[in-house]
Amino acid sequence: MNETQEILHKLISLMGFEDFSINFSQDSHRFSVFINDAPFLQRYLAHMVNDLDFVLKGIVRKKGLGPVFVDINNYRKEREDLIIKLAKAGARKAATAREKVILPPMNAYERRIVHTELAVHPDLKTESQGEGKERRVVIKPIEE
Repeated sequence: MNETQEILHKLISLMGFEDFSINFSQDSHRFSVFINDAPFLQRYLAHMVNDLDFVLKGIVRKKGLGPVFVDINNYRKEREDLIIKLAKAGARKAATAREKVILPPMNAYERRIVHTELAVHPDLKTESQGEGKERRVVIKPIEE
């Protein structure tokens, strides 16, 4: 991952950031980028994480290196934790009320987190409904 880390370092430097660090987790194949000199970044963090992740994946794929994810200032990790909490709350509500629960619109990656998290519930099923940016997960109790 040294070559990928060097590429990511160069990309972030060219973006004008000076105070940042890059770490790589072998377990999750995830780069964690911490940018300290960008207070304005919080407002645009979601877009920056997705855009930088997209660019780096293209470069890594072309070079034949393994899969990677970029997380800036723990944005993606905190978002995943929020999605998991939302999925668990929806599952509890669907199981208790025995009615379907419709979650807010999510991107494909976030919907996959919900489907994976709730796959262990034998009394519930999940499916995606809607189109484009309005696509969302519906949690349904399995009728016996």
